[in-house]
Parts: sequence; C-alpha cells; structure tokens
Amino acid sequence: MEDFRSIHIGNFIRRRVDESGLEMDRIIGFMKRTEEEILEMFTCSSLDTEVLLRWSKLLRYDFFRLYTQHIMLYAPTGKDLMNEKKKEKDGETSLPVFRKNIYTTEIIQFILGLIDTGEKTRQEVMEDYKIPKTTLYKWLTKYKQQKPDED
Repeated sequence: MEDFRSIHIGNFIRRRVDESGLEMDRIIGFMKRTEEEILEMFTCSSLDTEVLLRWSKLLRYDFFRLYTQHIMLYAPTGKDLMNEKKKEKDGETSLPVFRKNIYTTEIIQFILGLIDTGEKTRQEVMEDYKIPKTTLYKWLTKYKQQKPDED
C-alpha cells in the first residue's frame, strides 16, 4: 500500500508514464511543453492543478485521488468537522457538497489492517476516520470472506 502521508506527485506521474509506455513525443504534444519541462515535472513534489488535470487525462489516471486519500486519512477531525457538516446542511457554502466518501481498496485495507494488528479498535476507527458503523462492518464481512483460509 502506498504511503499517502507525503505525496511526491512527480514520482507518481513518472511511474504511470513508465507503465503506460507513452512516447515522449506524444506527451510533449499533449502537454504542450518541451521535453525538459516534462522531465522537470517528474522531479516536482507538487504541480499546478491544470497541469495535473492534463496528466490525469493523458495517462487516464485520477492523480487527484491521491490527495483525496491523504485528506481522508490525515485531515483533522472533531468539532471543526461537525461545524462544517452543519454549514453544508444549512446551505452556507457555495461549493459543491459531496454526499459520499471515496474509499478505495487501499484505504479499506489500510483501515482493516489497523484493526487486525490491534493498533486501533473498531470504535477508534469509526471515531477517528468518521466511518459509519454499518460501512465498517460491511467491510469486515466482505474482506474477511475474500481472504484465503489460514489453517
């Protein structure tokens, strides 16, 4: 599993480019940048969102999801979160409000791993990551069934 604590986006893009086998000429044409600029992007820990959106389209991979996973795992929780949810319900924000969290398989495995190793209890996971009880128990049932029997 990836460590979402520190994201070096250039490394992720470089890996995806290598996996995809795209030719540099195609990348240069799509990105409208020089080869030197493209190579420089691979060394950057962060990129402008418009540039990242172009990379996402070219490589058919949602690089923004890396940041979403970071927020889900490491964003502050508590009173501030509850106040924000109240504001969203009361229509006090002009930004889009998303109803559901995006839990990838990696995030689910990370959270279930915390429970399996005893690092966190089920209750702590629900409180710390704001995961509904029913969602957590569905994961526990589903992913426990998918593991091979260890006799």
